[in-house]
Amino acid sequence: MARSGKGNHVQYVWIPVIAALLAVPLGFMYVSWNKAGEGAGLYSRQWQPDAVFSYWNPGEFYRSVDTVQGVFSGEQCVQCHAAVTPGIVKDWRLSRHSTAAPGKKPVYCLSCHGDDHQDLHMPTPDVCAGCHAIQHSQFVDEKRYGFPSHALAMERAVDARHFVDKPKPEVTSCLQCHSVATKCDSCHTRHRFSAAEARRSEACITCHSGPPHPDDETFFASAHGKIYRQEGENWDWSKPLRKGNYKSPTCAYCHMAEGKHQVADKSIWKFGILEINPDTSANEVRRRAWIKVCSDCHEAGWSRDRLEELDTERKRAWRKLYEAEDLIKDLRSEELLYPAAGERPLYPVDVIEKLWPRERIGFYEGQASAFYNVSPIERDYFDMWYFDNLGAYKGAAHGAPNFVTAQHQKMDQALKSIKQQAKALRTAGEQERLYKERVDPSALWKQGEYTEYNKEHN
Repeated sequence: MARSGKGNHVQYVWIPVIAALLAVPLGFMYVSWNKAGEGAGLYSRQWQPDAVFSYWNPGEFYRSVDTVQGVFSGEQCVQCHAAVTPGIVKDWRLSRHSTAAPGKKPVYCLSCHGDDHQDLHMPTPDVCAGCHAIQHSQFVDEKRYGFPSHALAMERAVDARHFVDKPKPEVTSCLQCHSVATKCDSCHTRHRFSAAEARRSEACITCHSGPPHPDDETFFASAHGKIYRQEGENWDWSKPLRKGNYKSPTCAYCHMAEGKHQVADKSIWKFGILEINPDTSANEVRRRAWIKVCSDCHEAGWSRDRLEELDTERKRAWRKLYEAEDLIKDLRSEELLYPAAGERPLYPVDVIEKLWPRERIGFYEGQASAFYNVSPIERDYFDMWYFDNLGAYKGAAHGAPNFVTAQHQKMDQALKSIKQQAKALRTAGEQERLYKERVDPSALWKQGEYTEYNKEHN
């Protein structure tokens, strides 16, 4: 009997092992199945693309027109499109593509779009890599640094749960900038594809602007930006991004030093949205890289001092953010926030949250508070963390001290408001306990025109 019991025990040990071995391939199969729908990303079966998506994410959605049939040469493409789309042909004639280098042929339309008019394609970064392999490999290499990065921008958008539930016009506008991952004309526009154009800061601030990332405001508020605005029109933008070629740096000069197509490799503070240890060995390597770039114009010691000032600003910001977070955590533990987890609407794809409602704040909540009905105090914290905090970080990183001061004043005001709201909520909570009454607000948040419309029209 003893031997039999021992044998049964061994058999039971194998059950979780076999279950785990089966779960891994089944998990991969489930993810692959989810990605095979009409949309794209992890929730492709939950939404349908609009027509404009074929231009924002051409690798996934572009389908060739069938109004013209036949296979054509490059010269024939140019001849026809000179009448149909003359602006495109004009830009192409001004580009380096149209001017053959010694021993080479011009780069015609078919090199990027194909020659069969019934099977045309919009060029993706992989297509551009056919000639620009070094730049493409540098761009793809960003992925190893994780989010945020240009190379992962589209994945970041379509893999987000809110992408399934937001109104279509809103997510479409998201892809307009996130398409930097799926096509190369975000920075040097078609069909001229001018490197000189991409070297100017305007090429970047098309997307890098607005409350979450006020790179435009902070750059133009800095000494660098003021010089650029005053004198930049007279600079020779055909020069490469190297020491001595420009009086003042632009976005590309600092973030893509010497033209390297890599912007995520020097981020010390993870773009300001996550507190990290600035003194790790990896961050010391990044500091040296920044000092090398800054030393094109400044002394190395001066450059290191500026980075230390950035460290000081970040530590000051996170002290304020953590004070606000602690207040919200205490209110949650006292069940004083409405709506609480389980009372607010779920994303259509939420499964675990239906069984285990969770409340998180800060980086781990992501942008949830921007998209869903949460309590006012939580939304105020989100604004403090995602807008005021990021504004302070961008000001410090770009050398705009007045901007830093203004954003920290906003953080102070937000923290003061959060403290006042916390006091009021505790007073209201005492009244609820005294009279033993509490209103269930879940129906208010989970129903309504906005929610019902999205369920039917995504």
